[in-house]
Amino acid sequence: MRQLIVVVKPFKAQAVLEALADLEIEDCIIRDARGFGRQKSYLGKYLGSEYEGAFLPKVEIVLWVHDDLAEQTVQRIMKAARTGRIGDGKIFVVQTAWPETLGF
Repeated sequence: MRQLIVVVKPFKAQAVLEALADLEIEDCIIRDARGFGRQKSYLGKYLGSEYEGAFLPKVEIVLWVHDDLAEQTVQRIMKAARTGRIGDGKIFVVQTAWPETLGF
């Protein structure tokens, strides 16, 4: 089992989720986040508002997939989220310690 932590621009979040719709995703968590990367001092516009480079709006998607689907999932996320501009996002892939989901 792999955990994928995906951070994307807010207007790309829906496209990422639609790209993953037909895959066997075990669990998924979506939350608003703020942060910055290489565009630290960049002053940009997002939905008509200006933002200082310190903290830009992002969406964090955390999902769990089986090992054999991890590479395909990453490729779909990259294709759906890429705009070609700086700050498109990050994908962190984590090998989980448990082979099964422990629910309660």
